[in-house]
Amino acid sequence: MTEDLAQWLGNQLDEDERIARGATWCDEAASWHTEPSPYGARDKGQRWYIEDAMDDGVISHVDPAASDDEGVARHIATHDPARVLREIDAKRQIVEQHKRYAAERRRTMGGWDPQSDDSPILAALASVYADRPGYREEWRP
Repeated sequence: MTEDLAQWLGNQLDEDERIARGATWCDEAASWHTEPSPYGARDKGQRWYIEDAMDDGVISHVDPAASDDEGVARHIATHDPARVLREIDAKRQIVEQHKRYAAERRRTMGGWDPQSDDSPILAALASVYADRPGYREEWRP
């Protein structure tokens, strides 16, 4: 199971990377921040917008129907492409460390079967993607 899970998880990370890179026009612009809009407030309060590190507008105004504009704007800016790419890199490192550990364990423990080994680490990482096609309930932590 672990090798199937590791492969599937790697595919999800590749897709996340593709999406994150598609959200910005260059690496330098991948960090986003939020600011109150210079165009003033409206009926329900201050308007907010998202800018990238080059001070180019990414989202000209945040206007959720049933949420706090500032809270939504800060959430979007906090989870900018730069952070997503760092998280993907960290998750890939965890998967690679697990693969090395599993290979060493196979070498030293002989009959250990990586297909039947339930990896709680990989299962936890994959659980974020439980809503994506191909996720197996048997992987749920």
